[in-house]
Amino acid sequence: MSQRPTLADVASAAGVSVSTASLAFSGAGPIAEATKQRVLDAAAGLDYAGPNPLGRQLRSGRSGIVGVVVGDALRRSFREPVSVQLLDGLVDTISPLGLGVLLIPGSLEPGAPAVDPLVESAAMDVAVLIWGGTLDDPTLQALQRRGIPLVVVEGQDLPGIVTVGIEDRDGVADIARHLTDLGHERIATVTLPFGPDRRSGLADTERLGQITWSIAQRRLDGLRDAGVTPTAVYETPASLVEQGKTAAHALLSGPPETRPTAVVGQSDLLASGVVLGARELGLRVPQDVSVAGFDGLDLPWLAPDVLTTVAQPIAEKGAAVGRAIEALLAGGTPADEVLPVELRLGTTTGPAPRA
Repeated sequence: MSQRPTLADVASAAGVSVSTASLAFSGAGPIAEATKQRVLDAAAGLDYAGPNPLGRQLRSGRSGIVGVVVGDALRRSFREPVSVQLLDGLVDTISPLGLGVLLIPGSLEPGAPAVDPLVESAAMDVAVLIWGGTLDDPTLQALQRRGIPLVVVEGQDLPGIVTVGIEDRDGVADIARHLTDLGHERIATVTLPFGPDRRSGLADTERLGQITWSIAQRRLDGLRDAGVTPTAVYETPASLVEQGKTAAHALLSGPPETRPTAVVGQSDLLASGVVLGARELGLRVPQDVSVAGFDGLDLPWLAPDVLTTVAQPIAEKGAAVGRAIEALLAGGTPADEVLPVELRLGTTTGPAPRA
């Protein structure tokens, strides 16, 4: 054939009507298995790939696409195991539903539009926001204007929007109590970004009052729940090992009598960077400084240390997002879901050094 075969060509070759051939591909109605196989064999013989996806979308009113706004530039997100494992859990859950994922960066370069153009124009049935999710978030506002159902991961509890989160505030409080039980009084923390205006460095009082991303705020609140007021708060623009190393040099370069005896990283990558930075400064972990993280990642390259951390169920969190998507597409109103976390002791925390 000189042009692309059509569904009508397949129907003719199989000796069935066009509507019957359509059922063989869509599975949307009753068709005998032998007839379906005859249609598929005819399609294979004609090298027919299947009905036009655009036409199928127009008939169903759905794109089959879930838009995932990752909360950061894609080049950084794929270096962050938590994002990758969460996406694995999400995709494993929605793939059997015939849904695909469109990844959309949530952090744009200076001078770029406040909202990625895909948010404004791409076809999607549901959108997922990883991080962020404040009412004044322009990405969230754009998706709401389009009437796209939303699932927010670890964001604020917003009216009419499904939220999937973890008990991270309680988990950080557990870390803080563990450290104070070990005698630590000078405890610093290395945080995730405070909001879209990403900065790096020690945060002053004014900056602490400008936190818009609730994930960083909750984990700071967890320290305070355990009675710990951090001696220093170092904000990072991304959850990367090198950011943790930079923070360690800023926090631990002072004299022994004033520097922190313990550092809590709001992610395992940040905390592991603190461990590496402490080593570069000639400090022993945990004899000179204790370090704890959050996530429960496998970090074999940190050997011989095993990081003390709060483990979160990352893949299950992604699966919970997938279940919320399935419920939304079925016309339901899924409830918010908050998953438990667990303190895991390693070798990087120990008694506070003696004065």
